[in-house]
Amino acid sequence: PRLFDAIAIESLARIGEFNTQDLACTAWAFAKAGIRAPSLFDAIAAAACAQIDEFNSLEITNTAWAFATAGVRAPGLFDAIAEAGRMRLSEFNEHNLALTA
Repeated sequence: PRLFDAIAIESLARIGEFNTQDLACTAWAFAKAGIRAPSLFDAIAAAACAQIDEFNSLEITNTAWAFATAGVRAPGLFDAIAEAGRMRLSEFNEHNLALTA
C-alpha cells in the first residue's frame, strides 16, 4: 500500500501530463489491486473526460472496468464513456464489448 500511496501522490502531481493510455492503465492498476484512492480516481475521471475523444476501444474498456470495479461513482465519466463507446462500437472486439457492458 505504501508504494500505491506514493504512486497516487506522484500521479496527482503529474495528471496533466498523462495521455489516454496512462489514465486507463493507472485506473486499472489501482482497481485491480483493490487500492482506494478517491482523489486520484477523481483526477483521472476529469482528465479522461477531457481526452475521451482520443481514447481507443481498449482504453475505454479498461477505464470503464476500473471505475466500476473500484466502485467509484463518476457519472460524468460514465456518460462520456457511453458516448465514446457508442461512436466506436465497430472497433470493439468481443472482449471489449463484454467488459464494457
